[in-house]
Amino acid sequence: MTEPSADDSEERRRSIGARRNPDTQEAILDAAQAIVEEEGIAGFSIEAVAKRARAGKPTIYKWWPGRTALLLEVYHRHKPANVHMDTGSVEGDVVAFFTGVFAHWGNTGAGQVFRFIVAEAQRDEAAAASLRAYALERRQQSGQIFERGVARGELAADIDTGLAADMLAGFAWHRLLTGRLIADPEEMRQAARQLVRGLLTPGP
Repeated sequence: MTEPSADDSEERRRSIGARRNPDTQEAILDAAQAIVEEEGIAGFSIEAVAKRARAGKPTIYKWWPGRTALLLEVYHRHKPANVHMDTGSVEGDVVAFFTGVFAHWGNTGAGQVFRFIVAEAQRDEAAAASLRAYALERRQQSGQIFERGVARGELAADIDTGLAADMLAGFAWHRLLTGRLIADPEEMRQAARQLVRGLLTPGP
């Protein structure tokens, strides 16, 4: 008995228009994640994902414009919830962000994936566009940390919460790309204090 071809499987999993078929989407993401875990970035390609997921490459490219976009979704899929938790204070939220994201990057191999994504974005415009779109979404999410602080009266009402989110991400990305992920809780708290309170001496 012959094995079903990728085209046959694609027919069975056919999407309707541009809407993603949930079963096909999960099969593709599961395949992509398994390839990264088993073979690393070197073994990751749209062709390999299509073969493992028994899906057609046109379907993958319809939903993800390239392998960087697919990698970003795989990467974000397992980002821990405590990265964006509401602790009741801005400093607490920032510490939680650093704690969650640095542990995720350092303990799961996700840091290697994200470094690859950043590197790809330097040489390929499609990859750069995918990273910009991802960063914009994360900017809006991280900005909620500072929006909550404004609403609670912890932060000045006229701050740019998006810029604050950029500063938060910029520090984290810099530490990742230079191989200096924070593991010490006190260092995380110090980084949070300095980010939130600034560098000025206290007023009278």
